Amino acid sequence: MAAIIFGLGFLLDLVGAAIPGGFSGMTFALLGLALLALHQAGIGTAGVRTGYSNWRTRARR
Repeated sequence: MAAIIFGLGFLLDLVGAAIPGGFSGMTFALLGLALLALHQAGIGTAGVRTGYSNWRTRARR
């Protein structure tokens, strides 16, 4: 998700466009950084842990 936000921010900054309401390339870059920080903190990664747990259970059998 953060990669998509970074891509949008890059494109907006590249063409020098701004979305009405004050959204610019820098806004999307900061939003992308916030999403990346949340991901690194482990928020929203429950599905990955569940899959890893199932893999370890199967390996023991």
